[in-house]
Amino acid sequence: MPKKTNSDKSHPVKSYPGKLNFDAVIFDLDGVVTQTAAVHFQAWKQLFDEYLSQRAAKSGVSFDDFTEDRDYLPYVDGKPRHAGIESFLASRGIDLPLGSPGDSAGTRTIHGLGNRKNRIFHDLITHQGVGIYASTIAFIGELKKRGVRIGMASSSRNCEMILKRSNLGGLFEVRVDGTVSARLGLKGKPAPDIFTTACEQLGVLPGRSVVVEDAASGVKAGESGDFGFVLGVARQNNGQELLAHGADRAVRDVSEITIDEIDQWFAEGIREDGWKLHYYGFSPETEKLRESLLTLGNGYLATRGAMEETGRRPAGCPGTYMAGVYNALSSRIQGETITNEDMVNCPNWLPISVVIDNDGNDGVVGARDSDFNRLHRELSFRTGVLSKRLLMGDPFGDRLEIVSQRFVGMHNPHMAGIRYTITCLRPETRLTLRAGLDGGVKNQGVRRYAGLADGHLMTDGVGADDNIMYLRSKTSASGITISQAAKLQLSINGNPVPVKFDSEIQEDAVCLSTRQTLNAGESLTLDKVVSIHKTERSETKDGLSEAMRDVESSKGFDSEREMSAWSWKRIWDRCDVRITGSRLAQKAIRLNIFHLMCTASPHNREIDAGIPARGLHGEAYRGHIFWDELFILPFYCLSFPEIAKSALLYRYRRLPAARKIASDTGGAGAVYPWQSGSTGEEVTQAVHLNPLTGQWRKDGSYLQRHVSLAVAFNVGLYVDYTGDMAFLEKYGMEMVIEICRYWAQAAVYNPSSGRYDISDVMGPDEFHERYPGAETGGLKNNSYTNIMTAWMFDKVIRLLDHFPQQHRAKICGRHKLSDHEVSEWKTIGSKLALPISAEGIIGQFDGYFDLEELDLGAYAEKYTDMGRMDRILNSEGRSADQYKIGKQADALMPFYCIGEQETRRIIEQLGYVVPDDFFRMNFEYYYGRTSHGSTLSKLVHARLAHMMGKKKLGFKLYLEALTSDLRDVQGGTTGEGIHTGVMAGSVLAAMWSYAGLDVKNGEPIVDPDLPDRWEQLEFDVLFRGRSYNICARQGTFSMEGRRIKNTEKLSPEPFPE
Repeated sequence: MPKKTNSDKSHPVKSYPGKLNFDAVIFDLDGVVTQTAAVHFQAWKQLFDEYLSQRAAKSGVSFDDFTEDRDYLPYVDGKPRHAGIESFLASRGIDLPLGSPGDSAGTRTIHGLGNRKNRIFHDLITHQGVGIYASTIAFIGELKKRGVRIGMASSSRNCEMILKRSNLGGLFEVRVDGTVSARLGLKGKPAPDIFTTACEQLGVLPGRSVVVEDAASGVKAGESGDFGFVLGVARQNNGQELLAHGADRAVRDVSEITIDEIDQWFAEGIREDGWKLHYYGFSPETEKLRESLLTLGNGYLATRGAMEETGRRPAGCPGTYMAGVYNALSSRIQGETITNEDMVNCPNWLPISVVIDNDGNDGVVGARDSDFNRLHRELSFRTGVLSKRLLMGDPFGDRLEIVSQRFVGMHNPHMAGIRYTITCLRPETRLTLRAGLDGGVKNQGVRRYAGLADGHLMTDGVGADDNIMYLRSKTSASGITISQAAKLQLSINGNPVPVKFDSEIQEDAVCLSTRQTLNAGESLTLDKVVSIHKTERSETKDGLSEAMRDVESSKGFDSEREMSAWSWKRIWDRCDVRITGSRLAQKAIRLNIFHLMCTASPHNREIDAGIPARGLHGEAYRGHIFWDELFILPFYCLSFPEIAKSALLYRYRRLPAARKIASDTGGAGAVYPWQSGSTGEEVTQAVHLNPLTGQWRKDGSYLQRHVSLAVAFNVGLYVDYTGDMAFLEKYGMEMVIEICRYWAQAAVYNPSSGRYDISDVMGPDEFHERYPGAETGGLKNNSYTNIMTAWMFDKVIRLLDHFPQQHRAKICGRHKLSDHEVSEWKTIGSKLALPISAEGIIGQFDGYFDLEELDLGAYAEKYTDMGRMDRILNSEGRSADQYKIGKQADALMPFYCIGEQETRRIIEQLGYVVPDDFFRMNFEYYYGRTSHGSTLSKLVHARLAHMMGKKKLGFKLYLEALTSDLRDVQGGTTGEGIHTGVMAGSVLAAMWSYAGLDVKNGEPIVDPDLPDRWEQLEFDVLFRGRSYNICARQGTFSMEGRRIKNTEKLSPEPFPE
């Protein structure tokens, strides 16, 4: 696994004569160019020690001095002066007023302390002078000779003074410092503003520029600013910290890197980096997030990126989840018994532990968080391999190096494996190596579910024989059997070693172990090849026998890993999206595609399972399937239509359950549940927890019947994109006809208005479940529901018209569909009620305009995250039902689904007149009343903003949606599972919005409109039996199509004669 080290020169350096592949380098000042970082620390220490000692004397608390490692580096270094003061004081639980810039030095305000620090700093500079780093000055000189533009970006308000005193001002073409930032209103580090502004003033793109920084906040700013290369200068021996915060390379001094090495990075390194996700170090607070994003899967199963050594430790949450493996348990909540069906956390096949003999508890690797301080993990999207490098040491120096590789087989959905190598760095180390299978796991991955029953598994068999162990578990209620077998192979320095493993069998776990002695430089490698099978209660096959056969016949770790990597290559050949000009967008879009394929892959053709809204990556939403398919299936339709077909067949097989839900509510036809699991019954939670109050509240979200409209929409989209008329005739028409029947009976004629009303529903905006003060949930004439119902009637009638007369007659006869019923759909579809204001604003539902306005600005001053305004209002004793505030797009959703022109056509078909600019009016009305509490919200608004020409806003929202899981924008939810809807939707948005991909007259068309920083966008799509390569550039594009060979054909079938 490649390593970033303080001075890694292991790769050959190429020389690139002529023009370089990068244009500019932006330098920080303190600690990079000048030796003022130490002076700054002196000034900060004097300031805070004075303040803290005076505070201690006055209040009687003990004095705890200001230190570099504990206080300066994490809270102050690199940040604007006042931000650093606030950050440090907050770490000590001290809250001071901001004050004003004119506060005298030492006043007990943020500004007063800042002015005091500045005075101390000036005094120190006057007495000590300004030291410079000669190596940096020489490096700048070489850069200038090669034609590289040079800029300065610093948080310091003393930057100009220091440059003048050191006679360095002429080196930098632009200077963006603390004074300039204040004038321009720029955000301080870790925001990238000062660096991107320097690029703007130089006339260069961040993607072709370098940031050189010595502070964690600074390298983070370079990473968030999408710079082409971020160089960390680790003068405090903090290279690991700089790498962890976003540096691409960490050096002790700039003399350790050359211009040609940086140029090679831009020529080759960036391209390779777009296939990888790196994490350095260990933090209990972020470990669950990292486990989610380091998940490996193949659609049949997925395993979170928990470390082999951590087991059941609380910091992380090891989890293996299998498509369609659900189980229901009952719990007592507030005196009531409730039942929840969950996707089950299956037995953990990862455990490997190392114990250094004679060290007692100190010898257990991973027993302490500090064991993982020197840790590097790397996920390769290209190969589906997760690698780890861990250095273990003690006060006497390095002791062990542990390197592991892991895969979950894309070539064979049952296979997985780990290679675990221990290298001894000391003479004669004795250790015990253990590997196991753990069936004692529970569903404990979501904190707010902690009060609910979580033990879904019962052990049904466990054992070991020689180098093979096995474990068989069964779900307690659904009766699904999960069988695991693992084969171990030991080698030293690459040579297989015969060994007799000791076995330890417990009630719900099994372990094989061996004791070995290693000398300095020797490496001990354990290969663990695993097979996992699930068996439904109705199946007669012996899953354990199959798992045992798999591992016995396996050719070993190398063979399995290489075959899996080859299968991943075939997948990327079909679905890769290549972006030139933005490292961040490239990495994020591949991350999203990777995890979508971990959730649902070509293996899903053989699996009866839907696509969970949170992937196979965690337990949030209990692994259920929602309307998120609306955002997910178009991605698969364009790249793997057989997966889209499988997801639609999951819905088709649960059509009887949908009919029963409709019947139980007094309706006709079929209505799909808001949350679906194993059977297609409604499994929406009866109550949900508000984490801000600790209170459980009844959950009425099952009223989101619009999920059935998403199913119908996806049937139509799949057929439009694939031309699979055989699917439509055999499965699709039955689903959409039954859905139409449900909505036809749900629409009740209102004689007073002459229109049809649909009541007792919710739209996508979950903040509005009921009317203010109402005892029961349900709204009337949700505009999204009514517009899409009218569209669906129209679409289904057009689908019927696609069939030759004899096939249409057969379909109508099979489903007892009369001309009278179709005529009734047309009537309802032309008279559904819509709440529209006189100005042309579409009301979200009847009575929406009567709700109170909410001052979001006031809440923005109080809360940093207002996404879940419903919970905030509930904690204040109020309800979001009272206010014009939305969690996500609702009334605007038709524009996203069917576009502006089609939405206008449907509204006018309903008999309403809307102004020419009603799209803009509605967007502006609702955008300002939306808290974006769902990851889908910014995705939808990004596309709509782009459609109406608000490109800057659209791209800002798009980047936030694209990176929402990568950056965990909801503050912890990604650790409980990815968001498949926004992941798929953000990939599609690149195609739809920026390549301008659309369908016209049954053919794909392209009309590119790339973001300014993107140089090129290239991808392949499948459309009606042809594969198209689309390459969009600034101002031009190419599109080449070819007929798919018979051997490449997927699920779409021609219309049967």
